Amino acid sequence: MAQEKPAPLPKLLIIEDDPGLQAQLKWAYEDFDVTIVGDRESALTALRAEEPAVVTLDLGLPPDPDGTTEGFAVLDAIMALRPETKVIVASGHGARESALRAIEQGAYDFYQKPVDIEALGLIVRRALNLTQIEDENRRLSKQVGEDKTVLGTLITAAPEMVKVARTIERVAKNSVSVMLLGASGTGKELLAKGLHDASDRREGAFVAINCAAIPENLLESELFGHEKGAFTGAVKTTEGKIEQAHGGTLFLDEVGDIPLPLQVKLLRFLQERTIERIGGRKQIAVDTRIVCATHQNLEAMIAAGNFREDLFYRLAEIVINIPTLAERPGDATLLAKAFLNRFATEMNPLVKGFAADALAVIDGWGWPGNVRELENRVKRAVIMADGKLVRAEDLDLDSDQDSQLLNLKSAREQSDRKVIRHALARSEGNISNTAKLLGISRPTLYDLLKQYDLQA
Repeated sequence: MAQEKPAPLPKLLIIEDDPGLQAQLKWAYEDFDVTIVGDRESALTALRAEEPAVVTLDLGLPPDPDGTTEGFAVLDAIMALRPETKVIVASGHGARESALRAIEQGAYDFYQKPVDIEALGLIVRRALNLTQIEDENRRLSKQVGEDKTVLGTLITAAPEMVKVARTIERVAKNSVSVMLLGASGTGKELLAKGLHDASDRREGAFVAINCAAIPENLLESELFGHEKGAFTGAVKTTEGKIEQAHGGTLFLDEVGDIPLPLQVKLLRFLQERTIERIGGRKQIAVDTRIVCATHQNLEAMIAAGNFREDLFYRLAEIVINIPTLAERPGDATLLAKAFLNRFATEMNPLVKGFAADALAVIDGWGWPGNVRELENRVKRAVIMADGKLVRAEDLDLDSDQDSQLLNLKSAREQSDRKVIRHALARSEGNISNTAKLLGISRPTLYDLLKQYDLQA
């Protein structure tokens, strides 16, 4: 039986012109596939050939070994060629100013000379871990996009959201009524459209109406249509949304806002599959599938007498709960990058990606407004960005969100839980892969899972 080939070592490019330090760094990274170069031309050649995950860059390169001009030119070139590469910059020249400028130009981290090999090694391995997580995100996103699922436009790497997609796939082929429950901004209309596209009704129309956005006195006409002369201003016979969706799908967003008298008429349609336009006397048979959504607690509304129980059970033959963005580990970063690519193309082509501090803020924010809030923040940031990378300040998020975590132990435990959950999600619960992502051993991971009462 043939033995499995060992996994290839991660690639590290060291850009350093000091021969002594070159040798020292080479032997410090035995668990990497190391390439060492000493000038700009060689660095860019190696970057294209090797496509390293991590680069360490000495800013003092020839022909400007006592300055930083050549080093920053190399950094700019790396960010233009491979913006996803994690570049760790080292310099002894005006350290603070160089660090700020390097981070602004896209460097992952900065280290001041003289180099402490052990400390620099920790930074390199941390950068590699982040690269692996981002690569896994891209792989999962591509996998979800390439699979012939109902969610061809949905970007997610979270098992919670993939489970929702699989549920929609299963129910799409049957003409049952589906109710999507979730907070505002979680993508209910996107999921409803995905359900329609996966159903046998995909050739028919997908018609959406927000019941909360239409005045009560107009909603009946919007849904059921009206005959000419039915009321003042009715100058012609008009089909309602239910008729327009004949042979297709009608999406009723915020169905909890439908007034009680209109609930009776909607219930009659669901029972008899016929409608009567306002001012008309003719029963019109309509074959329309209903998918509805709400962020309200309909069971509480039923108890309060504001929503009909019989209508609820007609609409909720299948109920699908949509997780919030905070309950979808890793998706905020994944979606933010997709939004940035779209908005940069439309509004600010100079923007190429996120700085490390912006990614940290995105990953740590609670996103109470869910995907809609994230989209708006990224759009604003792309417009406001001055350089190639969006910075944390461009997102304009309240940096004091975590300031309430004044207890150091509690803050650390919360951070550990979050990181472990994210790594488990990326690895789909695989302990070995999770431990590799976290840079710890399997026994240590098992201890942490037990300590924090987490399940793989």
